[in-house]
Amino acid sequence: MDQHSIILRAANPTLDEGLVCARYLDEAAEGFFRLMLGRRALEIVAKAYTQPDSNYSYQNVTFAEHGGRIVGMALGFTAGQHRRFSDRPLKQAAGFPALRMRTVQLLTRPMLQVLKTIADGDFYLLSIAIDEGLRGQGVGSALMDAMEERARASGSTRLALDVAAKNEGARRLYERRGMAVQSQWPKRLPLRGLKLYRMTKSLSTL
Repeated sequence: MDQHSIILRAANPTLDEGLVCARYLDEAAEGFFRLMLGRRALEIVAKAYTQPDSNYSYQNVTFAEHGGRIVGMALGFTAGQHRRFSDRPLKQAAGFPALRMRTVQLLTRPMLQVLKTIADGDFYLLSIAIDEGLRGQGVGSALMDAMEERARASGSTRLALDVAAKNEGARRLYERRGMAVQSQWPKRLPLRGLKLYRMTKSLSTL
């Protein structure tokens, strides 16, 4: 694929694009959102996506297009933005009764603990996903370039992300882009299949 044929654009607050974003998020998280929110997971995340000021808002999303269709997505935000974000859009979209919502909050606690460790000055890449048939053809690199540019424009001094320890391919890709493992989560007694590496890259000297 000619990298010049990849078009990057800001996301629009429509439900259709929200469903695309939700699908990418769930794929990148290996089904976490379906586990957390059940069979309506994509619909719930898509509704939250249409609202401002949350982790999953369209405001944080960049889409990659090729041949007139969306082929990839990246979602990121600054540490300061994350602290101002509300989980209300996701709760309202879910519409779960109190008992179910408490169960959801219990399931999401590990992710929330990870997100609480975003350091001041970091731009956090929550998710990047590309259509399977187009991986390795420059879409991911174009999205990463866009996220780094966005991070610098926000005044952030580091790019940060979390990657599953078992995802060695992704870790090598990030290392080729100058990122390095800074820490791991959990620090003690890693849960089976749930060990994450926090990877960072300094932006201040680039």
